[in-house]
Amino acid sequence: MTDPVSPVEPDVAAVLGAAGLFAGSRADFRARTGQQEMASAVLRAMRDKHGLIVEAGTGTGKTFAYLVPALLAGGKVIVSTGTRTLQDQLFHRDLPMVKQLLRIPVDIALLKGRANYVCHHHLQRVVNEGRLASREEARQVREIERFCATSTTGDRGELPGVPETAPIWGQVSSTRDNCLGSECDFHADCFVLAARRRAQEADIVVVNHHLFFADVMLKDEGAGELLPTANTVIFDEAHQLPEVASLFFGDSVSTAQVLDLTRDTRAEGRTLAGFPPEAERLLDQADKAARELRLVFREREGRHAQAALAANGEFAAALGTLIDAMAAVQQMLERMEGRSETMLACAARAVDLNRRLAAWPQRNVAVGQGAPAQDLSSPPEARDASAQPSAWTETDPAAMSSALAAEEGEARVRWLELFNQSLHLNSTPLSVAEAFRRQLEQPGKAWIFTSATLSVGGDFSHYQQQMGLEQAQTGRWDSPFDYAQQALFFVPDGMPPPNTPGYTAAVVEHALPLLVASRGRAFLLFTSLRALAEAQGLLREAFARDGIDLPLLVQGEASRGELLDRFRALGNAVLLGSQSFWEGVDVRGDALSLVIIDKLPFAAPDDPVLAARLAEITRKGGNAFMDYQLPQAVITLKQGAGRLIRDEQDQGVLVICDPRLLGKPYGKRIWRSLPPMRRTREPGVARDFLLRLPPPAPAVA
Repeated sequence: MTDPVSPVEPDVAAVLGAAGLFAGSRADFRARTGQQEMASAVLRAMRDKHGLIVEAGTGTGKTFAYLVPALLAGGKVIVSTGTRTLQDQLFHRDLPMVKQLLRIPVDIALLKGRANYVCHHHLQRVVNEGRLASREEARQVREIERFCATSTTGDRGELPGVPETAPIWGQVSSTRDNCLGSECDFHADCFVLAARRRAQEADIVVVNHHLFFADVMLKDEGAGELLPTANTVIFDEAHQLPEVASLFFGDSVSTAQVLDLTRDTRAEGRTLAGFPPEAERLLDQADKAARELRLVFREREGRHAQAALAANGEFAAALGTLIDAMAAVQQMLERMEGRSETMLACAARAVDLNRRLAAWPQRNVAVGQGAPAQDLSSPPEARDASAQPSAWTETDPAAMSSALAAEEGEARVRWLELFNQSLHLNSTPLSVAEAFRRQLEQPGKAWIFTSATLSVGGDFSHYQQQMGLEQAQTGRWDSPFDYAQQALFFVPDGMPPPNTPGYTAAVVEHALPLLVASRGRAFLLFTSLRALAEAQGLLREAFARDGIDLPLLVQGEASRGELLDRFRALGNAVLLGSQSFWEGVDVRGDALSLVIIDKLPFAAPDDPVLAARLAEITRKGGNAFMDYQLPQAVITLKQGAGRLIRDEQDQGVLVICDPRLLGKPYGKRIWRSLPPMRRTREPGVARDFLLRLPPPAPAVA
């Protein structure tokens, strides 16, 4: 549909205008026309109960542009974000501030997935068993016990003494599978239930995308709900929704779930009198079968299409062994389920796991029901994309031949994913549009989708088709930043083709003089973990050879949060990152003045899900590259490029090394989607820009 008209609503102007409440109470506030127009469009969508897709460039102030209408319009509002960090920021900082300024008496609640809350039952079991891997885990358990005794939320994010990534959290929190529900001895004190009660009673509930779709699936299965019925749902970071929706509208079963079930069954059995040796033997057999299924594959990680596994007799035999072993475990648990509530829950988990395991090898049909498979050698653009390994899809080339399963009339692709210690069997819908469209049909509800990256050259059709939002209105507001003065866009000349062996070395060669000129303060963003590792070695060697004294921080050496804290504190660091640093990273000021991107972020088409989607587009007469791969790459590139300028005072250079940006016909469509920076191909111009920037601030001790 056409973009909404953008007059500023009087209510919005009174809050966000030059003489409004924000301007009168915050010295750092700047009234922005784009923010007011966006807020007005959101307010009208909420009042008229329709869908609205909004792209707001960095610095527009989109958070307040949807929070202010959320309070002004009234009614029940769910705000869904991409990350827990943004959830916490909205709940603890942004919403309370808007509420105080508007003086509107609304109740606000924060709701996270159950894994974020301590479970009294599982904590007590860990304490009683005393089987901890280290003294550090024992210390962490004592900290968690003390925390539970005084906390009103049980939210692990409020306990700084135990890192959120600590393995112990997996043992002291519950899952949907192992929760005992109303039969739990700690039911009255359950932190998860308390958080859900607060959410049901609140006017505004802040969740994340995973929790939102978990709630959708529960409702679709007739299993109740996590979230209250709302008048408005607002999705921030909405560009993440297609991937998250695919995860939840699909199905998955893993060897880790099998091992969790046998562990919980064994632990409960040891508390019961007369747990038979035969039960222990069956659990051991299931453990062994799960581990041996993972060991069929020698790789540490990767993705495989189901069709590519058809000739793998070892895989088929190992999967059959696991199915048989789990059937025996289920029968044993059904005989014992009357012994305790935990055994009853374990029996139910076994039934569900066996259903999923047994279904995975069946109902295979060829891609396109006999239509010719996609020729990945044509068009030339697809050849370029397929030549590029991606951190999103480090895959086995054997997965090129995908398989689909027709389930309840819905086309799905079945595929397998390897992790270091586990294996996941997945079933993913080729499209989530129809499933999500059903959610939009709920009467009397407004749906708001917002992000800095939803369009390609101002065109929202790719996103609308992905999400079934063809009837939604759209609106786009550019960043208020002066990119022509604040930033320079540099594309190096003489780069080799991206699929050649020396490509990463050429990226590093072009980067070195810029890193010296910028005095560090740089992100190097890579499209593959392989390229990142190669660049790390080359940079360390060059720094040592040339006497370049700059701290080098590398993804994987610490958590993302720790690396970013160190990057900001050092003031002259060089950070090498892949997928997790392309978005959701906000470094303002002098600490970041240079962003270098190695390649255009085309996802490799040998990924099983992507390959099946491309084949389906081709089968229907579309152009898989232009209709799907290119728009996806543009949206991802806009996220990466958006790391550079985060504030009105920021300055810096964006470098995209990929020669296809200027050498391919589609390149113009890509760079025209980026902010309007000055462009150059002269390395001297880029160095001079960086040398003129103020020197980095002294490192924080």
